Amino acid sequence: MRTPNTGLNVFETILARRSVRSYRHAILDRATVGSLLEAAVRAPTAVHEEPWAFVIVQDRQLLHRLSERAKPLFAEEVRRAGLERAGHAFDAFASPDFDIFHDAGTLIVICAKPIGPFVAADCWLAAENLMLAACAMGLGTCVIGSSLPALNLAEMKAELSIPADYSAIAPIVVGHPGGATPATPRKQPLILGWH
Repeated sequence: MRTPNTGLNVFETILARRSVRSYRHAILDRATVGSLLEAAVRAPTAVHEEPWAFVIVQDRQLLHRLSERAKPLFAEEVRRAGLERAGHAFDAFASPDFDIFHDAGTLIVICAKPIGPFVAADCWLAAENLMLAACAMGLGTCVIGSSLPALNLAEMKAELSIPADYSAIAPIVVGHPGGATPATPRKQPLILGWH
């Protein structure tokens, strides 16, 4: 595994991580992706199940088709849930120029079979490891939850080599940031009890 020499400790890396929504047009090499996957599989896993499997998408045309397929499906989910009235900015999904992957050259989809109650949690723990490793390597990441309805369509799963009995759980774009991403404010921890 290629270990970065960033000078950041783990807490500094956690504080430095951002959801990056602007990328340079560069594709990550296999060694870099391999390092990110190595970090991902070091995540905690319930009963040592290690349910995760990965799909890496770097084909620009495929990313574009997936974005175009995902936008109307996600917009429909937003409408059904009534979220467009909640003050969120979902107008971009109607724009033909909007790329849900923010022009990143690499999409890593963490998938799994639904074999136990903690499979999704395990995959999201792997996703966080991957994102922190990417941050420590000077890369940007962003979870693209809006792509899940399209990723889990039978025809899209077939095109991406995701077996029918697997589900896409955590889609993450990774790449070289196109600029600085400022920190967003966070609420203080809500402590419900301290006994």
